[in-house]
Amino acid sequence: MFNEFDEIRPFGEGEVKQAVESLLADRQFSRMLRGFVPWMPAWMRNGLIRLAFVGVNSPLQFQLRFIKPVLKRILRKYSTGCSFSYSGIAPGPERYTFISNHRDIVLDSAILDLMLYEHGFPTTCEIAIGDNLLIYPWIKTLVKLNKAFTVKRGLSPRELLESSQKMSRYMHYAIQEKHENIWIAQREGRAKDSSDQTQESLLKMFAMAGEGSIIDRLKELNLVPLSISYEYDPCDYLKAQEFQMKRDNPAFKKSKQDDLDNMKTGIFGQKGRIHYEALPCINTWLDELADLPKTEVFGEIARRIDQQIHSGYQLYPGNYVALDLLQGTSTYADKYTEAEKKTFESYLQSRIDLVQIADKDEAFLRERILTMYANPVINKQKSQ
Repeated sequence: MFNEFDEIRPFGEGEVKQAVESLLADRQFSRMLRGFVPWMPAWMRNGLIRLAFVGVNSPLQFQLRFIKPVLKRILRKYSTGCSFSYSGIAPGPERYTFISNHRDIVLDSAILDLMLYEHGFPTTCEIAIGDNLLIYPWIKTLVKLNKAFTVKRGLSPRELLESSQKMSRYMHYAIQEKHENIWIAQREGRAKDSSDQTQESLLKMFAMAGEGSIIDRLKELNLVPLSISYEYDPCDYLKAQEFQMKRDNPAFKKSKQDDLDNMKTGIFGQKGRIHYEALPCINTWLDELADLPKTEVFGEIARRIDQQIHSGYQLYPGNYVALDLLQGTSTYADKYTEAEKKTFESYLQSRIDLVQIADKDEAFLRERILTMYANPVINKQKSQ
């Protein structure tokens, strides 16, 4: 059965050495490494990498030896701290499918892995990642080393059905038999206006595999809504820029370079404070929906997951400033100081200044960025 998933699954134990050799043989990967240590000859770089991988035989060991220290350095340098609340779940034998809002292409799942490890959970997550982001072969190899499984994009309706069925079977297999956690975004792509909504089609995919009723099948996955809050989104100006480009040219499509720019900016941009909030597993209330018609059940589950994610937002002064500026009021003036308002206004202008496109519409860009920071306040209020 395991062979069924070879095309989409992460690497397993015993496959790390071959993966490392394929990385070292990749010219693009070698060029990237040369950028970090241009003075070091290729034979020396490759030798050091092989040496560093001695004793690394599984993706989890790869994460702990390589990803964990890199991520901790990124958080030290590009954030002012990360907190994690998980009162709804507990470290132990249970495995969870974390379904979360999506802020950063690379870091959302990576930070969750670090938080789980540092708070005593027995393993990290297998990560759902769209194959549209696997721009080069070395990126695909690297993410499979990092416990990622592949979600296929751009398929015909028939191919999409087959792919969804396979992914559903794999997720149930990963939770029930491999005893791995899973991270998956609540929708395809990031919500660029930060108004996070769960796609019903995703929930339908979850329920394609498993045993019993729709409710029974979803309960097998132990779905945990996860709320991710960044004080500052490093890609906010890129998202605003994309909004204008799509407004001015409805046929606009991001290039591979655009995706790379977003990944790089998200990793190395300043994020301020970061908070992760794991809400209670939806198994605690799924049985309440057992008598709903099939046409309504997924919509109601999506609504409740959204309510949990929105309730878990950590709101910062800038969120309240953004909503007041957007509405032209001072309704939330008790949530920030005058100095914090000036800081955010200065930040806002600095982001608009970074946008480099023809016919730049500063008023539109300002409204888009303000909306990104205001929507979490609006949605959290609705959830309560």
